[in-house]
Amino acid sequence: MVFSHWALVYLNSVVLLCGGVAGQSRQLPVCKESDYHYEYTECDSLGSRWRVAVPHTPEICTGLPDPIRGTECSFSCKAGEYLEMKNQECRKCSVGTYSLGTGIRIDEWDTLPPGFSNFAMTPTFEFHMSESNCSNSTWIPKGDYIASSVDECTSILSYSVNLKQSGKVTFDYYYPDARIFFEFYVQNDQCQSEGSQNQWMQITENKWISYNLDLQRGNNVLFWKTTGLSPDSSVPKPVLIRAVDITGVAYTSECFPCKAGTYSSKPGSSICSPCPANTYSNKGATVCQQCDKNSYSETGSGTCQKRLSCTEKDYFYIHMPCDVNGQTQLMYKWTEPKICSEDISGSVSLPASGEKVDCPPCNPGFFKTNTSSCEACPFGFYSNGTVCTKCPAGTEPVLGFEYKWWNVKPDNLKSKIYRADLSESDEFTGWEVAGDYIYTTPGLADNDYMTLTLNVPGFRSPHSVSDEFLNSELARVTFVFETICSGDCKFYFMAGTNERHTNSVEQWSDSAFKQSYTYIVTSNYTTSFTWAFQRTKSQSMERKFNSDMAKIYFINVTNVVNGVASRCRHCALGSSQSCVPCPAGHYIEVDTGTCHQCPSNTFLNLEHPYGPKACLPCGDHTKSNLMQTVCFNDCTFEVTRQEQLFHFDLSLLSNGTTFLMGPRFTSRGLKYFHQFSLSVCGNEGRQMAFCIENVTESRGIRSYVCQSTILPSEMRGVKNIISSQPFSLADRLIGVTAESTFHNITSPDDLFPGKTDVPDIIFYFRSNERTQACKDGRASAVRLRCDQTAVAIGGTVSLPSKCPEGTCDGCTYHFLWMTAHACPLCSERDYKEIETECVQGVQKTTYMWRTPRLCAAGVELPMEKVRACKSMSFWIKLGLSTGTLMAVLLVAIICYFWKKTQKLEYKYSRLMMNSNLKDCELPAADSCAIMEGEDIEDDLLFLTKKSIFGKIKSFSSKRTSDGFDSVPLKTSSGQNDIEL
Repeated sequence: MVFSHWALVYLNSVVLLCGGVAGQSRQLPVCKESDYHYEYTECDSLGSRWRVAVPHTPEICTGLPDPIRGTECSFSCKAGEYLEMKNQECRKCSVGTYSLGTGIRIDEWDTLPPGFSNFAMTPTFEFHMSESNCSNSTWIPKGDYIASSVDECTSILSYSVNLKQSGKVTFDYYYPDARIFFEFYVQNDQCQSEGSQNQWMQITENKWISYNLDLQRGNNVLFWKTTGLSPDSSVPKPVLIRAVDITGVAYTSECFPCKAGTYSSKPGSSICSPCPANTYSNKGATVCQQCDKNSYSETGSGTCQKRLSCTEKDYFYIHMPCDVNGQTQLMYKWTEPKICSEDISGSVSLPASGEKVDCPPCNPGFFKTNTSSCEACPFGFYSNGTVCTKCPAGTEPVLGFEYKWWNVKPDNLKSKIYRADLSESDEFTGWEVAGDYIYTTPGLADNDYMTLTLNVPGFRSPHSVSDEFLNSELARVTFVFETICSGDCKFYFMAGTNERHTNSVEQWSDSAFKQSYTYIVTSNYTTSFTWAFQRTKSQSMERKFNSDMAKIYFINVTNVVNGVASRCRHCALGSSQSCVPCPAGHYIEVDTGTCHQCPSNTFLNLEHPYGPKACLPCGDHTKSNLMQTVCFNDCTFEVTRQEQLFHFDLSLLSNGTTFLMGPRFTSRGLKYFHQFSLSVCGNEGRQMAFCIENVTESRGIRSYVCQSTILPSEMRGVKNIISSQPFSLADRLIGVTAESTFHNITSPDDLFPGKTDVPDIIFYFRSNERTQACKDGRASAVRLRCDQTAVAIGGTVSLPSKCPEGTCDGCTYHFLWMTAHACPLCSERDYKEIETECVQGVQKTTYMWRTPRLCAAGVELPMEKVRACKSMSFWIKLGLSTGTLMAVLLVAIICYFWKKTQKLEYKYSRLMMNSNLKDCELPAADSCAIMEGEDIEDDLLFLTKKSIFGKIKSFSSKRTSDGFDSVPLKTSSGQNDIEL
């Protein structure tokens, strides 16, 4: 016989406890069956185990039954049975109880069920708040379900179970809000994850869905983990969990009592049935009890509520179908379930029904039959609600749904009521017709969701549109509504693939005046549009806001497959004179029914494709693609500033860029980022920016500009980047310009100071999605600025410092993309010429870009030039020689003119002497002056040989005592001159 280690330990402890001390055992009474219970030991390596008796309280009795061999470890009982341990046989559960056989079920959440752990902590990614702030952010039991925390703390709900054989865990969950990250995973006793490392749960929108996962034999720890992220002040919706079933425990030694509000009337039940309305039951009930006359209860209730007196809020009226006379009856009905009493003093009675009024006309596209009912016109016909008329030749019906008269609910409109826990109620309707409008009924409780769903099989476009160009408008949904509220009501509009899987498009709080809203459809698939109204979020069973309601006056959906027509439009005619679609980018000539291609740089208006005016011109610096379905910029741009022409080539930016802005922090301190993706030009108009959603499912948004929320995360040691909540900011390009305002979109210059002499290029976009705040849809302005210092690939993108979220008003987003690729093409004016000194007879000419450089690509710098030259030493020598020669000449000239001056002075003195003689008086005989007839130009020579400097000196010093100069004369003999 082989025992496991734990079996031996267990048996030894029992022996020591019950019979190990002989002295004490003699004084203890013999154990009765009520003093102990049976348990199995752990299975050994051979799959065997022992059944042992364990006292409820130690040391109170003696004489416990001996251990005996137990059933095989894989032994199990069927559903509705339990293992009776005394005989080790399966027995049926008694009435009022149930079992799953090989599993357990947790469906009561008044308190935290046994075996569950509930705690909160700061997230493992970067967080900026103290641990104590998260201590209260745990899962909260709510009776029928348990709800997660909605703040930025990480809330963890865990359950540990030991399986004797392979099993499965199944649970229902409600996960409507992507702002909470919800993960479910399982770890074994070595803390290793089973299955997927990160099992993100799928968004459920407005429904409960079931999830199951296989479990391995042995210890399994189940984890439900949530972390909230709400960048704005709104509070996300919590995650809800209910009905957790676990199989593989091999046996259950007891049956579980039915919870209050349910019962089981037969033995061997695997499930308890809910009590009908106006009945109740306590825990472990076998039958339900009837409420008394003055009280009521809902289905599955454990108590009855007191009835109040009836008021006008407790009934409503409906329109009956039209009779053969074209009249309808007004019928008044109590709101179900009826929770008021007419017998109480002051109660109102139900008004008399049967009043007849004229029926409203049929809706457009329908006609009135002989029985005054409305039927749809056949294909090729149209109507205004009276009779069907065939569309004329050369025209086709405009198909869609248009509801503006509400005598009966259209066949494709379904109404339901969902409880606050998203359980569905098929007993009552949430919306009723009232002639001019359809409105919400009082409902079962104030926090119920009153839903109205329109199912559309698909959409058709009057002209072909290529699938390559996403976000092209296929259809429009327009409705006129009004809400009347005295509490915190909300009105929702949702769209999705079906009525249970929808995405919230827009919502309105409190009372809303009569208004119109339009939603643009861009994807062609079967779609469900849902309107939902909730009077209050408070979880009270009282009806305080019965008079609060939502009204819808008008619903119109265009281009619906298998729709009806209220009018006809001209179409293109084929060879058989039947309507055929025109090729993309072609308009219809009304007179001839022929297709004509739109001129270049225009695109076709799909809503009114008739005549040349249907070809709309592309915006500034854009042109149409080859199919002429959209306008785009081909990554080139030209602009003139101060009589200077700038050419831009943006082709290197055609693939776009993605960048993170932040970090940002929520009110509780959770760190997150905004990721933006931009693609502005090229690609024939294809939108290259993509924002992914990787939390709930693999999907995303493709656009020119889109945004998503990014969380850096470490989940159980595996680092992941969480991307969620993507939305489009730019679906179509409006134009490209250097002006700060274009088509009612403004990009103020002061949002991005520091402009250069090169003008910024601004791309203006609009999105198709319209919101309550942005009636024309969101707009985006991407400003490209030249920056040669932007070393990052593609440059850098920033948001305005005044608007850190990228938008100042919530509708227009602003971006600054600084990159060298946004600089104009270089030209000759962007570089300068520099000449070097002459070195050894060689001089170089080089070219350099002007600083700061504000251009890119374009012309290249010219090659360096080299030429012969004269060095500086040569010119210095030449200058000195020339200077010396000029100095000598100058001295000679000075001497010459000095000599001439002396002669003139002599002559002048002679004239002065002769001027003193009397008339006819001869000069003195001893005068040595030059006589008449002498040549004044005769040379005067010295008799003695003297140097030139000596002669110069003699001219100035040879003067007689009488004041006359001594003049040298020549002798007539021609001999040497003698000085007289």
